[in-house]
Amino acid sequence: MSVGHYENFPVGSLALPRRLRRPVHAIYAFARTADDMADEGEAEASARLEQLAGLRAELDRMAAGQTPQTALMQRLQSEAVQPFSLPLVPFYDLLSAFEQDVVKTRYAHFGELVDYARRSANPVGRLLLHLYGQTDERSLAQSDGICTALQLINFWQDVALDWQKRRVYLPQEDLARFGVSEAQIEAGKVDFAFQRLMAFQCERAHKMLKAGSPLGKTLPGRIGFELRMIVVGGQLILQKLDGVGYDVFRQRPTLGVKDGWLMVKRALLRK
Repeated sequence: MSVGHYENFPVGSLALPRRLRRPVHAIYAFARTADDMADEGEAEASARLEQLAGLRAELDRMAAGQTPQTALMQRLQSEAVQPFSLPLVPFYDLLSAFEQDVVKTRYAHFGELVDYARRSANPVGRLLLHLYGQTDERSLAQSDGICTALQLINFWQDVALDWQKRRVYLPQEDLARFGVSEAQIEAGKVDFAFQRLMAFQCERAHKMLKAGSPLGKTLPGRIGFELRMIVVGGQLILQKLDGVGYDVFRQRPTLGVKDGWLMVKRALLRK
């Protein structure tokens, strides 16, 4: 099962306990469907927002104790929300982020970007923690740090791809600070200024990832192992970005089979 933009979803992983695979798949299906509504195809913004409003109406039915009308949401209710008493707020937050993606293509400052990640990525970690039964404030905060970092890392490896969608997630104030223009992004020009900008953003993500990483030792067994692999994966992408001189226009850093084995090895050593 492809994870697409949701690389922080442990979908189909053998490390994930079997009892959690169905609810994780149901959550993923919801997020993937909503993200596609916001981002894929050639539909007009109004049509995308209407589709997302349909999912919001389904969540409203669930909140009212009713049965959703669509198979997607019935599955989410029966396989994830009801058996694990999952809160609905994270699902509403995800929809809010997807709706924002339809209408917002620029971010003035880093705070706006973090607020977006709070709704686009952090709900994933919080839902997984509810599945694991680990919902203390410290764990939730560490999860938020990891998920925000993963969202940022995804942005930085996708600068070129996002430009094709006419989106720029690099904060406007940072573009100005480092002397990088959108015309430069369009041209795919990687100079010292762009490298400094990207190194600055990647360092921010690295600090967040590091701050949240102790959660991988707090969570027990296979769940903690899964999270440690995810953290290592994020670190490897950051290393690859640095390794290509932040030239994401000619080579988008990704994780391969060899990286997978390295993730397993490092996750085992970090117990």
